[in-house]
Amino acid sequence: MNIGRLIIAIALFAGSVAASGAGRMVLSLGDAVRLANDSSLNAFRNRNLYASGYWEWRTFKANRLPGMSLELTPAQYYRYITTRYDSQQDVDVFRSQQMYTASAGLTVTQNVDFLGGSLYLESDLEYMRNFGAMKGNQFSSVPVRLGYRQNLIGYNAFRWEKRIEPMKYEKVKREFVYNMETVSEETVSHFFALALAQTEFRLAKENLAASDTLLIIGERRFSIAAISQTDLLTLRLDKVNAENALENARIEIERARLSLATYLGLDSDTEIEVVLPGKPVAINIQEDRALVYARENSPAIMSKRQTVLEAQRDVNKTRVESMFNLSLNASVGFNQVARTFGEAYSHPLRQDLVSLSLSIPLVDWGVRKGKYNIARNNLNVAQIAARQEELSMEQDVVITIRDFNSRQRLVGSAAEALDLADRAYAQTLQRFIIGKADINTLTLSHSRQQEASKNYITSLQNYWLSYYKIRKLTLFDFELGVPIPTDFDRTLGVK
Repeated sequence: MNIGRLIIAIALFAGSVAASGAGRMVLSLGDAVRLANDSSLNAFRNRNLYASGYWEWRTFKANRLPGMSLELTPAQYYRYITTRYDSQQDVDVFRSQQMYTASAGLTVTQNVDFLGGSLYLESDLEYMRNFGAMKGNQFSSVPVRLGYRQNLIGYNAFRWEKRIEPMKYEKVKREFVYNMETVSEETVSHFFALALAQTEFRLAKENLAASDTLLIIGERRFSIAAISQTDLLTLRLDKVNAENALENARIEIERARLSLATYLGLDSDTEIEVVLPGKPVAINIQEDRALVYARENSPAIMSKRQTVLEAQRDVNKTRVESMFNLSLNASVGFNQVARTFGEAYSHPLRQDLVSLSLSIPLVDWGVRKGKYNIARNNLNVAQIAARQEELSMEQDVVITIRDFNSRQRLVGSAAEALDLADRAYAQTLQRFIIGKADINTLTLSHSRQQEASKNYITSLQNYWLSYYKIRKLTLFDFELGVPIPTDFDRTLGVK
């Protein structure tokens, strides 16, 4: 984690602890999402996936720049027996020979994407010393040699790389944003799981307190024959059930708390209290507009487009390789041989090279044709898969937006239902206390009030899940009306 992320995490943690005491955190939904995108294991994984794609892109860019290499052979000793001609005896004889050599070469290359060839500039120096019967020193130099090589009729890998690699990097960037929005979406699920558990725990405590109070009232009223023994037994049963429900709620809240803490990358002992978001601000998302952003930004669609482009490359490669191949290598420079180093660079001689190589397949029993047909069929499959992915994405976007618009209305309806249920239960409880309502009416009213509380939290959860899913599918923030911002340099730890 770099300094910026550490500051954010400390700020969130310190603010929460200051508000609620050591070892506890009070988290809003926004705080939980920010913390998850900064400190969770999934966020760390996503940043490393992006960094891998980024350095792959940097490698491609570097390959487009001139490259320089130095090759050295500082020492090589060779002892061998060779055939020599003896002029005095007019026969060939075997002679023992010893030789020491050293060489150095400097090469600068530049790929030419459009033509598919490579320019090169070279400078070489070789030294040779013979021992034995044929003694002597020799220096061989190539002060400078400029050349160019390429396939005149053949596969141009550079041109295809120039088309594919930028698309791959754009896909990597969109995959990073998509994955981080997936983290946000998963955070919503963990957040509301704890919110629901906390609500159920609070309701269980209230229910136990109310059951205890109602049992005391019931026992007093039973003593004066105001209620039946059946009603009294029902009140006692309600208290036992309330105690059991409170214990179950305590277990569930601990499970949900540990799940959220683990996902956020917090200590497992951290006490977390979540604060429910308020009623969301109405957002109008048009389907046509969302579909445009989804087609432009979807990493899945970009991945299919990349697959199609790679399949087109393979078709081109197999088609070209099924014909004859003609390659060119041409260079112009200077060279010299001398007994001293200085003389090796004096009065160099012209060195020219022009080489044409032709390769013609005569009989391959249909191997090249088979490879071409395979590549062409793979292209058809890739194009169909890309179209299917686009149709599936469009359907997902439309369904999600319609679901989101419905969720916006349901949140307001659930809030209204909760308010009505709270008021109804409060009035029914007062009427029961003064003896104007029976136990069945009170139990029914209390059940409705608890159900309304859970429905409200569930409606909020469904709303925010739909909201973050739309962001994930389109990589667009409809609330602010801008693409989802991401500081990629900060992601890589670059200032």
